[in-house]
Amino acid sequence: MQEEWTTVIKPKTGWFDIHLKEIWNYRDLIYMFLKRNFTSSYKQTILGPLWFLIRPLMTSSMFTVVFGQIARISTDGVPQFLFYMAGNTAWSYFSACLTSTSSTFTGNAGLFGKVYFPRLISPITTVIFALLSFFIQVVLMIILMAFFTFVRGEAVYPNKWLLLVPLMVLQMAMLGLGLGIIISSLTTKYRDLSILVSFGVSLWMYATPIVYPMSQVPEFLHDIIKLNPMAPIVNNFRYAFLGCGTPEITSWLTSMAVTVVFLFFGVILFSRVEKTFLDTV
Repeated sequence: MQEEWTTVIKPKTGWFDIHLKEIWNYRDLIYMFLKRNFTSSYKQTILGPLWFLIRPLMTSSMFTVVFGQIARISTDGVPQFLFYMAGNTAWSYFSACLTSTSSTFTGNAGLFGKVYFPRLISPITTVIFALLSFFIQVVLMIILMAFFTFVRGEAVYPNKWLLLVPLMVLQMAMLGLGLGIIISSLTTKYRDLSILVSFGVSLWMYATPIVYPMSQVPEFLHDIIKLNPMAPIVNNFRYAFLGCGTPEITSWLTSMAVTVVFLFFGVILFSRVEKTFLDTV
């Protein structure tokens, strides 16, 4: 009687020798990693999950004081706190995906060297885990929108672009994952890239309309700002919830194309490096 094997482990040799179906077969492991990440993140903390609320509130408050009250940057007529809250919510999710996945190989070298499982599960888990914080911030923002609208009588105009928010979130996840695993793959040989990530993400934020609307950007810089794949996402995300600014369609489609390219290249490079990274990490 011939036995049928459920799992066959064999070496991967080609650049395009990628088996994404394995990720679905190991979906239980994703749940275990999510549970581990949540426990390790808030174990032995006083406030625990409350940090999901404290961080966006503190950041938005600081932006309101510095950029709204001191620098007096226009927010296109919407409440300053909500303007910064919307931009910070979108950016926080993307930056969390990018910075966390960029240390996949160096941070999990011990685990990867002991047991086999599809290595892409680790960065994918990180991206999914970051969604928890994102959803909590979105709920908090909606509550604040209701407060500013019905209690303070401020002008806030959510619109039909809200239907496209899930697509924006998916794109941010794909972009953060793609760039993160590219950096993670290169970091196995060039460790100084890990230092550049945190510094580069901070600079990137100021090249994205987080603390200022596109209406405040000089005309000759518009085309340069639109080269940033996160710029149209943040602009459209804020427009969907607050109705401020003008939705970007052409630049958003370009951003989607760039996102797909980064993710495709990242998966290929990640798959190639995972075969030999233990020799260099």
